Amino acid sequence: MRKLKLYLDTSVWNFYYADDSPEKMEVTKKFFEEIKSGKYEIYISELVFAEINRSVEEKQNRLEGLIKEYQPFELKSDSDAEELSEKYIKANIVPIKYKADVIHVAFAVANDLDVVVSWNLRHIVKLKTRLEVNGINKIEGYKEIEICTPEEVIEYDK
Repeated sequence: MRKLKLYLDTSVWNFYYADDSPEKMEVTKKFFEEIKSGKYEIYISELVFAEINRSVEEKQNRLEGLIKEYQPFELKSDSDAEELSEKYIKANIVPIKYKADVIHVAFAVANDLDVVVSWNLRHIVKLKTRLEVNGINKIEGYKEIEICTPEEVIEYDK
């Protein structure tokens, strides 16, 4: 069976250390255990690094260490991702102030990944976002993308 290709936005990396949200932190660590077992191919973009670089130094170092440990494939910006993100922004899928949220999605779609994994329930993991993103994807000739939380991805023991 082919491995799912997952794009992990910055929130997923952040919740690995979210002491203030123990339930999400626990789920995130379980998700990373499954990644370590080889179940998935994981991807990030240069946007993830840019967002991490805006963190305080201690947090930045922890997140960079985590990324180094899990070695996701890094996606570079290209014209397809940029054009697609502009279409999402123009469609007002999220408020312009939060345009980085749809840029994460555009990276995943333009690179033919299967799923965007995020803890951003405000703008990314929402029915409205899924419907509108996939509507644009269809018009632009891209496949639909799943958008979900780590909790929806992990397999619980039976």
